[in-house]
This record gives sequence, C-alpha cells and structure tokens, in this order.
Amino acid sequence: MSADDLRDRLARRLTEVTGRDVAVEGLRRLTAGASRETWSFTATDAGGRRDLVLRRDPPGADRPDGMALEAAAIAAAAQAGVRVPPLVDSGSDPATVGTPYLVTAHVAGETLGPRILREERYAGARAGLAAELGRTLARIHAVPLDAVPGLPHADPVEDLRTTYDALDEPLPTVDIALRWLDRHRPAPVADALVHGDFRLGNLIVDETGLAAVLDWELVHRGDPREDLGWLCVKCWRFGAPLPVAGLGTLDELLDGYAEVAGERPDPDAVRWWQVHRTTWWALACREMAGRHLSGVTPSVELAAIGRRVAENEHDLLLLLGVPAEESGAGEEAPRSDLFGRPSAVDLVDAVTAFLREAVVAADDERLAYLARVAANVLGGVGRELRLGPGHERRHRERLAALGYTDQAGLAAAIREGEIDDTDPALLATVRAAVTDRLAVANPRYLTLPG
Repeated sequence: MSADDLRDRLARRLTEVTGRDVAVEGLRRLTAGASRETWSFTATDAGGRRDLVLRRDPPGADRPDGMALEAAAIAAAAQAGVRVPPLVDSGSDPATVGTPYLVTAHVAGETLGPRILREERYAGARAGLAAELGRTLARIHAVPLDAVPGLPHADPVEDLRTTYDALDEPLPTVDIALRWLDRHRPAPVADALVHGDFRLGNLIVDETGLAAVLDWELVHRGDPREDLGWLCVKCWRFGAPLPVAGLGTLDELLDGYAEVAGERPDPDAVRWWQVHRTTWWALACREMAGRHLSGVTPSVELAAIGRRVAENEHDLLLLLGVPAEESGAGEEAPRSDLFGRPSAVDLVDAVTAFLREAVVAADDERLAYLARVAANVLGGVGRELRLGPGHERRHRERLAALGYTDQAGLAAAIREGEIDDTDPALLATVRAAVTDRLAVANPRYLTLPG
C-alpha cells in the first residue's frame, strides 16, 4: 500500500468515525517500531486540526486479537488514571488501512532514551522519574483484570522454553539462564495486568515528567514484578550507569511503587525478572530476525536486530555473576591476492562510509534511520571478515577442550544436565564465545557499565 493510498483510507475512516469530512495531511512513517508500523499525521475537519498517530501491524504479520487487546488495555488504563494517549479508533478490517490498527491522539514529548537521559531540558524530569515510573506501574497493576477480557497468561519459564525450542538455534547462554531461572523462582504473588514492554522508548517524557505510556501490544496477565524487572534491563539504559532505565536507583523505583500499591515489591524477585526478561529479549531479537530471514518481512532493521542477541547474552552472564572480559583486537584474516584490491573489507568500508556520510543526511527521517542501521550492519560485517576466522578457530578449540564439536552439542548437554551449568570451565568457555560475538556485532557494548 502506498502512502497516498494509506492517507486516503485514513481520511475515509475518520470521516466515518467523526461524521465530518476529514482531510489527512503530513502522513509520515516514524522510525519507532520494529514489530509494528507507526505513522504520524494531521486530521483536519470543520472542528479544527488534530495531530494523530496510527499504529498498524505490518503486512503479513496481522494480529487482530492483539490489536484489539491493546486498545482495550489503553482504555482500561486511562480509567485507572494512567497517562496514555487518548484512543480515537481501532479495528481489524483489512479494508480500512490494510491490517489491524489503532489511532490515538498525539502526545507531545520525547520517546528516545538517549535524549531523555542526556539532554539538559529533561534534567528536571529525570530527577524524580524513577519514582514516578514506580507509581505509574502500581496504577497499571491495579487495573481490574476483568476490565481487559482475554488477557493471555503462561508459565514464565515454560513460555521461554517454548519460544527457544521453536527458534531451533541452541545457545549455551540461554540454556544456562533457563536452568538458573527454574532453580530460583520467586515466591508467587497475585496476578495483575502486566504492561509487558514498560521501558524507555515506550514512554513519552516532557520537561515535567512522564506524559504517556505507549505500546501496550504485549499486555498480559501475570506477575506484576515483571514490569519492574524489564525496566531495569541493561540494554534500555542506553549506556547510563543507574540501574532503573538509566534514571535512578532501585530503591527510588520501589519506594514510588509502594506509595500507590501500599507494599514494596521484593528486590530479589525484581532481579529474577530482570534475568528472565533479558533472556526473553535475546529470544525476541532472534525471532524478529527470523521474520526477515523467512522472507515474511524483509527488513534491514530486523536483520540487524538478530545480531543484538550477543548483547543480551553478555548482560545475562553479568547478571549471573560471570564478569566481563576484555576483547583484544584479535588476529586479522590474511588478505587474499586472488580478487585483488579493493578487497571485500575495503568494499564494505566504502559502502559503510557512504551510508554514514551521504544517506544518513537524507531529508527522509525513516530512510536516514535505516541508513544508520545499515551502516552499523556493514560495520559488523567488516569486523567479521577481519576477525572472524581467528575467532572461529579459538571457538572450536574451546569447545574441543570441553569435549564438544559445536555449540548446539554444548547447549544440549547443559539442558540435559550432562554438564554442570555452574562449572567454571563451562562459564569461561561461554563467556569467551559471547565476548567474541559482541566484539564483532557491537564492540562498544562491552565497555558500557553493567
């Protein structure tokens, strides 16, 4: 569907909803959203102009029940006093905008984590934001479960195992994490409505504090401490050292939560959920890459996300007490004289520079964003061409020292308990493999505070 076609369909639908002739202007796709498309536009009618936002499922990945659930959750949260974008319309008829969708009012503010964490204009908001997020989560968890019928619910560890098995890509780090999660399950608490993706990126922040909670697509029924743990996952701190979204301390978050809920969640349970959700995010990154690899949703963004699995493996090992190790420069693969110059590495470097210096400057915001993603992907390809052969050789040597020929065999042994998942030699081998993967995928991540 072209942008012009989408604009015309939106105008027709909003005319039906409002009973007034509506014109849609300034429709543009935003960079946000790897799992759903996000578009901003202005709707004009006899009553004036309104800035609105469209979220819809990407073609080929329709989830009508999920979109309906998200709309119901937004409405219920608003009733509970949670700041959310006012809901304008939602539906699943493909004749409307092609796929299931919802339209909300635009809420002014910032969603990009690095800006919220670093720009001076948000300094006042940052000062009390960790506690404010705790209070907001307590309000979300107080939403009556029957206000959102059909909430999914699953055992958290078995749900991870099911997802992991379906990926058919064994990872020793994930098997170690799953065994740890099974051994250390926290004492259960009453089920609540769980947002499922409460983090920087899905929160609108203005100079005064939290303006709105976005992206309710993962809403479900479960342990409310899940949202608290997810907010503390390292990758959503964007390099900042403070443990709660880079904004504040765990005490600030839990104290804010207790102000509304009347009780303070167990910090150890929150940490358990931090391990769980870091594992979940590793699998989710691989799932999203799978949509690209299968051809269902060809996307350089989804392809790039697949290499972020190594970041989550690194974070999991830190959470489980396996310290980071420095990654040396590594030995570079010898240059071949067969193909001449420029070599494959030279060509990758040239295209990477073109993307960073030329395409990123494009007026099209979405194109500029994808150019940055593509440049990062090619940067990783160049590092793999240079360092990969040496990393691969050392990887095989480490596996052989434990008696295995490949990573899949080692992962299976961990899962079946044939090798102790706390054995120092095993953990050293897994740590070294993760460090090598990250040295190729995103070496800067190794230097971020844990």
